[in-house]
Amino acid sequence: MNVKVLYLEDEPFLGKIVSESLQARGFNVKLVTSGAVLIETFYNFEPDICVLDVMVPKIDGFTLAREIRAISSNLPIIFLTAKNQISDVIEGFESGGNDYVKKPFSMEELIVRINNLLALQGNAISQIDSEVRQIGAFEFYPSKFELREGSEITKLSHKENELFKILSEHINTKLDRRKVLKKVWGDDSLYNSRNLDVYIRKIRKIFEKDSKIELITLRGYGYHLVIND
Repeated sequence: MNVKVLYLEDEPFLGKIVSESLQARGFNVKLVTSGAVLIETFYNFEPDICVLDVMVPKIDGFTLAREIRAISSNLPIIFLTAKNQISDVIEGFESGGNDYVKKPFSMEELIVRINNLLALQGNAISQIDSEVRQIGAFEFYPSKFELREGSEITKLSHKENELFKILSEHINTKLDRRKVLKKVWGDDSLYNSRNLDVYIRKIRKIFEKDSKIELITLRGYGYHLVIND
């Protein structure tokens, strides 16, 4: 298994050393140097584990861990920090961290802690990866952000993935447009409504590959995803 590690570290020298050391041991590492871009990178990279420095510019590691935990309840998170107060350790665990490594640290210690957390999460990861939802001729894998049709695999963005989740939960039933907007965008503003229209057109284009699928717009209400026999 080529484990993907999302690593947040704003010290260039340390980040380079740790990244190269992990890569030399077979890990696939994505180094991020600012908290401001971590969540976007998280969606694109889809890591198996996060290693987060706490004291970074823009957004601190504890805040980012809370955002990650809201997205994934099972993904392992390790904090790296020079802080050693009990209150800081407690805050780390309360924000969703699974482990806490104090600087300076040895690579051997970090690797052992990564492997231990991955071993504990092994069953959960397998169960999540195996989740598949059938939409006509398509297989939708929410945890992998993938839509498959035969041998063709389409990688989905976060919002596309959320839209396919909602649609897959409302096959052959009416779906309120406002519910979609509030679920995916957080509100039903005109700006977000126009964005939704763009995404719906794109999804309809994808569904054209299966003539049995119809994504119908219900004027004044929302949508109806129909799978014909």
